[in-house]
Amino acid sequence: MRIREDIKTVFAKDPAARSLLEVVTCYPGLHAIWMHRISHILWRHRLFFLARLTSHLGRFLTGVEIHPGATIGRRFFIDHGMGVVIGETAEVGDDVLMYMGAVLGGTSLEKRKRHPTIEDGVVIGSGAIVLGPITVGKGARIGAGSVVVRPVPAGATVVGVPGRIAEPECISAGTDLDYGALPDPMLRVVSRLLDRQNRFEEKIRLLERSLPRPKSEKLKADIALEEVIRGALKDVLDPEVGIDIVDLGLIKEIIVDGERVEVDMVLTSQACPLVDHLTEQVRRRVEGLPGVGAVEVKVLDEPWNWDRFIQQQSMHTPK
Repeated sequence: MRIREDIKTVFAKDPAARSLLEVVTCYPGLHAIWMHRISHILWRHRLFFLARLTSHLGRFLTGVEIHPGATIGRRFFIDHGMGVVIGETAEVGDDVLMYMGAVLGGTSLEKRKRHPTIEDGVVIGSGAIVLGPITVGKGARIGAGSVVVRPVPAGATVVGVPGRIAEPECISAGTDLDYGALPDPMLRVVSRLLDRQNRFEEKIRLLERSLPRPKSEKLKADIALEEVIRGALKDVLDPEVGIDIVDLGLIKEIIVDGERVEVDMVLTSQACPLVDHLTEQVRRRVEGLPGVGAVEVKVLDEPWNWDRFIQQQSMHTPK
């Protein structure tokens, strides 16, 4: 029954494991795997009732529900196993790591293959749900709380609801699932859209500067004042980063309508404790300029991406 290999797997995948006695007696995930092996043997010999009864007893003792028909590979480890569910036609490969609350569920009522196939070396985070007869490729990682309903290629990282591929290949091999380092695919998409929007706005400003008279006079005056304001705001530094808010990309738009000015900006963090100080600095700096009357500063609920700032700075750095 490969008991010695199972115990070595616990020591390899759980740094909290301290002694042989502790592992053998205090790891419900390990007990659930042992109970499943017994129930699976009964299932293969068509002793279906005894197999289900053994599985039911295992769920009662461990909080882990593994259907006796499921196929489990070697060195499979369930860490903090409470709430884990593995369906009848699920197939789990070797060296798979699964955390508490993970589910390998089905999406069909027909008696056929309806649960996922998990290939070797996959890591499934806490509360992740993988549904349907899909394949999660070798070495893939499923982030905590993700709901995966489409096949996952080998080595990919999937996060979100529904699950989206955030990285085509894992950064490093192993079973670590560093949630703080997992990418956000939605933030990446929104950042790209905002970049495109900024480029379109710049093109529109260039077109506005080339408009023929008579409308162009007021428009040119507004554009000139906008440039003066943008230059003046370079004197306002972000107190947390130490870079001016223009170069940092916090100024999204400056709207000039005669003497009325609206400054739309974002923050490096939505929880920034200095938001009032920063907006007041912007307002005072703009109000002190000639030709400016009323000033309104709006803080937009948009993400700011440090990686995008680094990329923009590198593009403007002479080589």
